[in-house]
Amino acid sequence: MDIVLIGLLGGLITGISPCILPVLPVIFLTAGAQPAAPGKTPEVIPAKRSRPFWIIAGLVLSFSVVTLLGSLLLGLLNIPQSGIRWAGVAVLLIIGVGMLFPGFEQLLEKPFQRLPRRKVGEGGNGFGMGLALGTVFVPCAGPVLAAIIVAGATGQIGPETVLLTVSFALGVAIPLLAFALAGRSVAQRIRGFRKRERTIRIVGGVALIALAVALAFNVPQALQRLLPDYTSGIQRDLAESDAGKSALNLGGLVTDENRDLDKCANDAKELAECGKAPAIKGIETWLNTPDGQALNLDELKGQVVLIDFWAYSCINCQRSIPHVVAWDKAYGDKGLTVIGVHSPEYAFEKEQSNVEAGIKDFGIEYPVAMDNNLSTWTNYRNRYWPAHYLIDAEGTVRHISFGEGNYETTEKLMRELLADANPDEQLPGATDVTDVTPEQGSTTPETFLGSSKDRNFAGPGKYSAGENTYELPKAQAKDTFALEGDWNIETQYATPADGAGGAGEAGKAGESKIRLAYRGQEVRAVVAGSGTIEVAVEGGGTRSVKIDGTPKSYRLVEADDPDKGTLDVQVPQGVQVYSFTFG
Repeated sequence: MDIVLIGLLGGLITGISPCILPVLPVIFLTAGAQPAAPGKTPEVIPAKRSRPFWIIAGLVLSFSVVTLLGSLLLGLLNIPQSGIRWAGVAVLLIIGVGMLFPGFEQLLEKPFQRLPRRKVGEGGNGFGMGLALGTVFVPCAGPVLAAIIVAGATGQIGPETVLLTVSFALGVAIPLLAFALAGRSVAQRIRGFRKRERTIRIVGGVALIALAVALAFNVPQALQRLLPDYTSGIQRDLAESDAGKSALNLGGLVTDENRDLDKCANDAKELAECGKAPAIKGIETWLNTPDGQALNLDELKGQVVLIDFWAYSCINCQRSIPHVVAWDKAYGDKGLTVIGVHSPEYAFEKEQSNVEAGIKDFGIEYPVAMDNNLSTWTNYRNRYWPAHYLIDAEGTVRHISFGEGNYETTEKLMRELLADANPDEQLPGATDVTDVTPEQGSTTPETFLGSSKDRNFAGPGKYSAGENTYELPKAQAKDTFALEGDWNIETQYATPADGAGGAGEAGKAGESKIRLAYRGQEVRAVVAGSGTIEVAVEGGGTRSVKIDGTPKSYRLVEADDPDKGTLDVQVPQGVQVYSFTFG
């Protein structure tokens, strides 16, 4: 059955992903030892053989129930996503204190002491600890968990959703149970464990408290690029498989709220009736609104609404945004409300300061919702950057356009909706923004250098995560990239390895090179860090491009350069290259 298989595989992948790292020390240590029973000497005694199973059973139950009910409460009470995050921080802090002070841990488990077991005097069986640990997984949302959360938030908790949730939780439990059993085995084998385990628990408790404090101050976000998610590519392939699409649609991506969106054909020439517009939900921050106030589609009845899904570093969005900005300026006082839903593709696109800089660069004055958890993206079952959803004055979706182009049709239908909503309103002439959408297949596809997305590496050899030495191929096919020198390939970017190419000063290009066999008059790179890259276009010019700060898009091939050929980019240490786009 697709739902069970996808749930188990999605959970198994999550169970070996970085998001479970915070609970591993607790599982390992508490599975191998337990506090003495209340009233006895506060020492650590060897754990019962069943303790690892009780811990994981509590985790599975807690994870399943909290995920579904927590999502439902978020939807009903309009609680922001940060509510779950702060709950997770509190759980980590409580667990850490419990590891430091056995008496406090006994207090935590006291409500669960009446659960079935042979002797209360043998100490806690770990079920209560497992219940607490289950809540920590809620923020770790891959595509499978995203489907579960959306179903819960919209109240569509049917048998398929429950089955997907339980399957996912069991998949997560498999690697964690193996780790718990390993902890118990180590505890049983190490001589003198009773004395040493207390010290280990103190170290683990301090680590968890430190993690909770770091989460409270958003330290992990700053370190996110240094801790790559080595499972993201597998998660994506799973979600995009035929079985994955089928299971996730049943599991909650398709709901009564968004089911009728299928009635809108992409880039249709005429208006359609595609159901009530799904809610905008799970927004972390609103920008360009008074005091950061959230917008509610139900409160915008009487207005024609355009929802634009975008990301600031996406080249396709960059070519589309001038049209959206022009529509906002032309029709903003004629009954049109534009809402930009910023849906990040990269981790750095979740940072508010980066999004604000993009808003300023593109001259965006309309409201922008930061959909960092892709909650609204998922609620609209969206899959494209950019994507435009036209909503009439009654709140019904009337037109959908995926990707670039089709601007003339979108504006024509927009004007029809505005005229229907306000027949007496005199509309200005149609906007005049040049459509620079490349012809299909006329340019090199977007090229990613991260290990999770590479598709067109020219070789020789394999392109893989970690530090490797690369050579340029003798002959390079069109629309491919190749590397030369010592490189460190991370999940989302590539950067010269320490000591690469014997480069002299830091920030100056050494012998770490990227070669592109490209097609496109406009070639841009998303780059971060500090340094100067040297660009050489075959048959064209050479130039130096100074890189400074957070990831942003830099133009490498200018209008007077050839629109196809070979491009060499020398990259210094301290510079991270994410992707190349072509137009």
